[in-house]
Amino acid sequence: MVRLWDRIRADGGVGLITAVGMAGFVLLVYATVVVGGGALLGRTGSPSVWLSVLATAIVALAFEPVRARSRRTVARLTHHDRSSPYQVLARYPSTVAGFCPSDELPRRISRVLQEGTDTARSEVWLAVHGRLELAASWPPDSGGDGPRTPHPDGAGPAEVDGLRRTLAVRERGELLGALTVVLREGQQLTPVEDRMFGALAAQSALVLRVAGTREELSRRLADLEDRAGAVRASRRDLVARQDAERQRLERNIHDGAQQQVIALLVNLRLAQTLLRRSPERAQRLLCEQAEAARATVDTLTALSRGLYPPLLTAAGVEVALRAVAQLGPIPVRMTCTGMRRYPSLVEATAYFCCLEAVQNATKHSGAKVITIELLSQPDGVEFTVTDDGRGFTPGDPGGGLANLRNRIESVQGVLTVRSEPHHGTTVRATVPDLVPAAGG
Repeated sequence: MVRLWDRIRADGGVGLITAVGMAGFVLLVYATVVVGGGALLGRTGSPSVWLSVLATAIVALAFEPVRARSRRTVARLTHHDRSSPYQVLARYPSTVAGFCPSDELPRRISRVLQEGTDTARSEVWLAVHGRLELAASWPPDSGGDGPRTPHPDGAGPAEVDGLRRTLAVRERGELLGALTVVLREGQQLTPVEDRMFGALAAQSALVLRVAGTREELSRRLADLEDRAGAVRASRRDLVARQDAERQRLERNIHDGAQQQVIALLVNLRLAQTLLRRSPERAQRLLCEQAEAARATVDTLTALSRGLYPPLLTAAGVEVALRAVAQLGPIPVRMTCTGMRRYPSLVEATAYFCCLEAVQNATKHSGAKVITIELLSQPDGVEFTVTDDGRGFTPGDPGGGLANLRNRIESVQGVLTVRSEPHHGTTVRATVPDLVPAAGG
């Protein structure tokens, strides 16, 4: 009898109210059709057989739809459009069984808990790294998702206005999580719902352990992926910086020291030619080349250490170019207008680009004279290197000009090259003053 009474209470009287309503529906149909129809037909005595048959047919056709609709209406009005707590608890193992993502298990538990207790909201909390965190709530749009203050004893969230009830989920003393229900205004859990709440908490230990472990592993995996990504990015940055430094060193050696080496080779060949015709002149030339060789070694040493030529650092572009240009086999004329000191990157770009252009002319043009013009601009330096050599066909620049273009564009400068066969070549570039000069 007690179990039957609990089931009747859990059902909330929906079946009884529906039965009474259907009985009233049958009486209403018979009264309307048989009694009302007979009165309209003038038959106030015994009921008409045909009207009775008609009423029976109406009841037979409309009974099931009316019963289903009335049951839904009564359940909605009494907030009992749900399964009984016993049914919810019986379906619980199959509801949470099977593989699913780590965030799906808490959501399923919260739904089962809310449907079984018919409360305003249910929440499932997971113990992640020793701290309770809200994992899911049901209904999803009830505003339950979000940080809440944990209970002081670690059992679960603190009660608010007496409307929250929380049960800790433990296994062998270890806190795995907590289940919380938020009651409706004036609602009290029935004994059946209260027992179902406790039984659900007892059965959820393994599920919450699995969900908590998955969440911890997921966070550790995400942390490892972040660290691996940071390591990969650091390695890529290191490789990129090494490549950039190697390319800078290659350009500096190619554009700077190579000019001195070429001049040294040309003068040595000249000394070899003079040995027979003018030994004294050859001797003087060889002595000069010894000093040039030492200067070349010093330049290569400085460049290999990542340093700019000392004269460039100490005196600027104009002085450094004059010192190097006079060593070449082809005469170089220089004109400078308004030159001042610039940031080291600007000076180095102008210096090495001028040497590269002179070097290209020395190796390929067969020119008789090379001209360098340096012009100070309000926003940078403009230089022009011109030779009277054989020139080349536009559109076939070659490696030297590619190096020039890469260096100029790396500092957002502009490079133009004009050349015609047998009419020489003009290389003009503007190097912007990127930052204020260090020395004013």
